[in-house]
Amino acid sequence: MKNSVFAICALGTVFLSCSRKEPSDPYPQYSTKANYDTAAVDSFSQGATSIDVIRQIRMSSQKYKDSVKEASKLQAEQDRIAKEADKENKQKLEEEKKKAAREKSQAEPPAPAAQ
Repeated sequence: MKNSVFAICALGTVFLSCSRKEPSDPYPQYSTKANYDTAAVDSFSQGATSIDVIRQIRMSSQKYKDSVKEASKLQAEQDRIAKEADKENKQKLEEEKKKAAREKSQAEPPAPAAQ
């Protein structure tokens, strides 16, 4: 009985001490969060970039975006031309089939009638 009471008390203590508690801010009105990066970067430190380098990066990325747009327009134009060529080829094949069928029907002599 003593062991079970001790075990219950020990488990109760563990549950109470390990329960999740949210930290309370004693000064909520004074706590402000900066919405920008507050780490100072020296212009000569590692990771600092020159204004000219940043400008070149932006220009090259814009050129890349423009070239991708141009490539997609060119691809769309090529697809359109290919579709038109396929459509024309299908029409030519249909006309040739009709022409061959007409010639075949005209070339066959009429069947003699049975008497």
